[in-house]
Amino acid sequence: MRILVVGGGGREHALCWAIAGSPLCDKLYCAPGNAGIAQDAECVPIGADDVERLVTFATENAVDLVVVGPEGPLVLGLVDRLEALNIRAFGPRANAAMLEGSKGFMKDLCTRHGIETAAYGRFTDAEAAKTYIREQGAPIVVKADGLAAGKGVTVAQTVEEALNAVDEAMTDNAFGDAGAELVVEECLDGEELSFFAIVDGTNALPLAGAQDHKTVGEGDTGPNTGGMGAYSPAPSLTEALEAEVMETIIMPTVRGMAEDGYPYTGVLYAGLMLTQDGPKLLEYNVRFGDPECQVLMMRLRSDIVPALVAACDGVLENFDLRWSDNAAMTVVLAANGYPGSYKKDTEIKGLDAAAATGAMVFHAGTTSDGATIRANGGRVLNVTAHARTIAEAQKGAYVAVDAIDWPDGFCRRDIGWRAID
Repeated sequence: MRILVVGGGGREHALCWAIAGSPLCDKLYCAPGNAGIAQDAECVPIGADDVERLVTFATENAVDLVVVGPEGPLVLGLVDRLEALNIRAFGPRANAAMLEGSKGFMKDLCTRHGIETAAYGRFTDAEAAKTYIREQGAPIVVKADGLAAGKGVTVAQTVEEALNAVDEAMTDNAFGDAGAELVVEECLDGEELSFFAIVDGTNALPLAGAQDHKTVGEGDTGPNTGGMGAYSPAPSLTEALEAEVMETIIMPTVRGMAEDGYPYTGVLYAGLMLTQDGPKLLEYNVRFGDPECQVLMMRLRSDIVPALVAACDGVLENFDLRWSDNAAMTVVLAANGYPGSYKKDTEIKGLDAAAATGAMVFHAGTTSDGATIRANGGRVLNVTAHARTIAEAQKGAYVAVDAIDWPDGFCRRDIGWRAID
């Protein structure tokens, strides 16, 4: 098969790494890719959101399967365009991608189909949102409705903080069109869990559990980021909990989307809160998590390509995947200043030394001039280790991190701390 992966981050490097190992893959492209992905695939200089050029490339190069990494091109309808040309595409169509493209859409789906989630209100008027916040009190969560590049969510501990979040989105236009509508919701208490399933429109295949660290600071403090690290398996995801999540959240969503006229195909990523009353849905993403994808691909012992094809073809029923009994952990190296402003084009050394420790270094935001590797983003490297336990994987990941010479970057030093404690 000739396969195209769309995207250029750590998630896409992990997918390319896994797909490149498949005997079914004859040729692998990635658009736009990055310096690390270039080791596994032919990088094509087309932006992930450039739907027209991606469709043209897939057509002209007789691509058999397109695997869409990020949410942007899914919301823009890349899968719809490819399917119209009879090109297999792994990911939801634009109307189904609204599960992530609009938080209000997702919340209303939960209401219609009895899926447990936080109580909420939807607002296009700032004063109405502020009145609701004053009535509900704090803590409370304020979310931009649309795609905001991992930003746009404020977990406000005070009413004043929540009111400021409304002004930031609606008055200051901090998130552009994504903040023109807000979802204000109850702040749930408990442990967060990332839950993934591959879906073919009717059937859903649960994947291994994973947990990420969203905040920038150690001890899970500070502002939210795109993710500073992840580990798998997730100790909290027991067989009983997996069955409960599938029965009460994932399958009602799959059936509900089909009933509503938005059949869902691709990866369904549920961000859950494990409350005293059971699991509740915080949000849906319509693609593999980043950096959770990195640890999932590290633990996967089956060929990923047949699963992707089975989802596209609607034949996931009775499909199974094998997973390593070992643990995996990824530590994100980010540019100093992230998630705020940061400097680009700084040189990274020591990558060969890191690889020599046995860890895998997935590139999330890098470029190469042929002689050096340079940083080109906020989250830049995902140092991933595989070992018998989470504690051993943590040790291996940080040994590799310490082999990297990049004074312009930083990482959290406590990834996995909850699981290890």
